[in-house]
Amino acid sequence: MKTLNKTTLFLILTFTISFLLAGIYKLAGGTGPGTGVYTLFGAFYMFIPTICALLVKRLIHKENASKDLMVSFKINRWFFVAWFLMPVIIFSTLGLNILFPNVSFNPEMTGFLDRFKDLMTPEELEQAKQSMLSTPIPLPWIMLFMGLFAGITVNGLAAFGEELGWRGFLLKSFQHMSFGKASLTIGLIWGIWHAPLILMGHNYPQHPEIGVFMMIALCTLLTPFLLYITIKSKSVIAAAIMHGTMNATAGISIMAIDGGNDLTSGIAGLAGFITLAVFLTGLFIFDRFVSKDNIFSTKIADHL
Repeated sequence: MKTLNKTTLFLILTFTISFLLAGIYKLAGGTGPGTGVYTLFGAFYMFIPTICALLVKRLIHKENASKDLMVSFKINRWFFVAWFLMPVIIFSTLGLNILFPNVSFNPEMTGFLDRFKDLMTPEELEQAKQSMLSTPIPLPWIMLFMGLFAGITVNGLAAFGEELGWRGFLLKSFQHMSFGKASLTIGLIWGIWHAPLILMGHNYPQHPEIGVFMMIALCTLLTPFLLYITIKSKSVIAAAIMHGTMNATAGISIMAIDGGNDLTSGIAGLAGFITLAVFLTGLFIFDRFVSKDNIFSTKIADHL
């Protein structure tokens, strides 16, 4: 019952603070993605799960947060899997997206900037296109290297703000569950928590209402990867690296295509969902027949 109370308290605090701050921000005239104010708000929003997890663990229950929430910097091979797997999935999403109807490959990648035409002046847009075309190194490779660096630095730190709550606190709270049930439960919670940001235009600016459900689906598909990495690496830091690297390289999945929309294109669209499902199937096969840990078909507690 004590664990249930801690979990319930964590969820109540996280959702109440998150949704309340989002409401205040919006009522105060807060803008959507593309502005510095929103960037600061979004960065703080990402740390609310960590703040609430620490409040519950340290201040209320006086427990060892670092150990209980799986905060470990002991590097192992799964840290590197966390770092490189998402870029592979991102590039695979790009390849699949090109096969979609009404979507074409654009090697000049100017269509990528057209997606931001509502956030830039025509002059800024044209200047950005000329700069992109004059770059000696293909832009996807530049974004890949920058994304890999960001994934273990600034983006990884921001992702840690979420991961300590979702893959740290909740992983331990739901360790009595099977891997599949815990993944589904945490994925749904994580997805619903994004709702205020999505309604402001984050990720799905063309379809914010439908985007709420798309985000729930995306989080549900991503959670097994993040939970698996956390369990195998014995550290939520690896999950933060995976999450941060995905955020930093996500733009690659729509960079070289024309057509489609925010519901069908990129890692957060249908192309990404299909790609994640394929890789998730591969992870299941690896777990069952190669690693033979059978994490997918057993309780999480058996592997902690």
